[in-house]
Amino acid sequence: MFAKRANWEMEPNRLSVALYAQRAAGVAILDLAESNPTKCGFEYDTPAILRALCNEAVFTYRPDPRGLQVARQAVAKYYSDQREIKIGLDDIFLTASTSEAYTYILRLLCDPGDAILIPTPGYPLFDYLAGIQDVAIARYPLFYDHGWQIDFHALEAAITARTRAIVVVHPNNPTGHYCHFAEMRRLREICAARELVLVADEVFLDFELGGDESARSFARESAALTMTLSGLSKSCGLPQIKVAWLCVAGPEELRREAGARLEVIADTYLSLGTLPQLAVPELLAARGAFQAQVLTRVRNNLAEADRQLLTAKSCTRLKVEGGWNVVLRVPATRPDEDLALALVEQKSLYVHPGHFYDFQCDGHLVLSLIVPEPDFRIGLSRLLELVEGGN
Repeated sequence: MFAKRANWEMEPNRLSVALYAQRAAGVAILDLAESNPTKCGFEYDTPAILRALCNEAVFTYRPDPRGLQVARQAVAKYYSDQREIKIGLDDIFLTASTSEAYTYILRLLCDPGDAILIPTPGYPLFDYLAGIQDVAIARYPLFYDHGWQIDFHALEAAITARTRAIVVVHPNNPTGHYCHFAEMRRLREICAARELVLVADEVFLDFELGGDESARSFARESAALTMTLSGLSKSCGLPQIKVAWLCVAGPEELRREAGARLEVIADTYLSLGTLPQLAVPELLAARGAFQAQVLTRVRNNLAEADRQLLTAKSCTRLKVEGGWNVVLRVPATRPDEDLALALVEQKSLYVHPGHFYDFQCDGHLVLSLIVPEPDFRIGLSRLLELVEGGN
C-alpha cells in the first residue's frame, strides 16, 4: 500500500522507549539535548513580536512566488548590514522552513536516483528530506585534528556522474565548526569545475564564538552556482513563525535560469502565509537582543564545561566555533546509545549519543548549550559522575 520512500523504521529506539518510560513513571528528566529556544527560558520582546504580527495588510492576498517584496527587502538588508553582501531581490526566495527550501533545491536539481553529498557527522534530517524526494545520499567525512576539517580527498572521491550538489552546514550541526576561507574557496572550485551546485546551510551563522573570519557567508558571488539557506527559526529564535529563505548566487546566466525554475516550483506551492512575511522586517530588525542572550548562555555553559572537565580523568570536549551544541569525547567502553541509556535510567539525564549524528565511532555525546545554566551545570555533573565512576 505504501511507497518504498515511506518505508521507514517506525519502531522507537531503545533510548526513546526508556525516556518515555521514565517520564510516564513521573521521573523528572533533565534534558541536555533541548534545542528549542522557546523552551529554554529566553526573554522575548512579546509586545514587539505581537505588534509585528498585527498588520491590516494581511487582509489583502497578493501572492508572489518569491515572497512578498517587503520581506525580501528585509532579508537583503540582513545580508548587506551584517555581512556587507549585496543580494538582488529576485535572487531571494522565501519558504516556510529550511526543510522546504531543501525540497525546492532537490526538485530543481535531481531526478530520481541522483545524489547529493552531505557532511558526516551531521544532522540526520537530510536522510529524510532526500529520501522523500527519491534522491540518494552520499557522505563526505569531517575529521578532527586540533579542530574539525573537511576531508577533501574523500569528498572528491565520493563524486559520481549522478552527483548534483554538495551540501555544507556552516557552522556544522552538531560539531559547531565553520568552513574557513581556504575550505570555502576549495568547495567553490570543486563545484565550478564539476558543474555541481553548492548548497550552504547557514541557520546558525550568526552564533559565532571565535570572532574571526570563519563566519563569512557563502551568499557572496562565486564561480559556482550557490544556494544559501537561513531563516527566523535560529536567527530570531522563532521556529513557530515559519519563515526561511533561499538566496541564489553565482554566474549570472546560471543564477537567472535557476531563479526562473525555482519560481515555478515556489508558485506551485505558495505555502508561506502573508502574515509571517509581513512581520519579517520587524522581527529581523530585533534579532540582536535574542542573539545576545544566546551567545551569553552558550559562552557561560562552555566555561562551565571547561571548569568541570578540568578535573575529569577521561572526558574532554571538542573545539566548537559556533552554533548551539558541544560534542563531548568520552571513553568508548560501550556503544554511545548504551551510555545515553544508562544516563536516562541511572541519572535521569537525557543527552544525544553520537550515532544520532552519524559519528563513525563510539565515544561521543552531544549536549545543547542553550539549556538554562543551572540545568547545564547539574546535568554535566551527573554525566561525569557516571562516566568517570565507570558505572
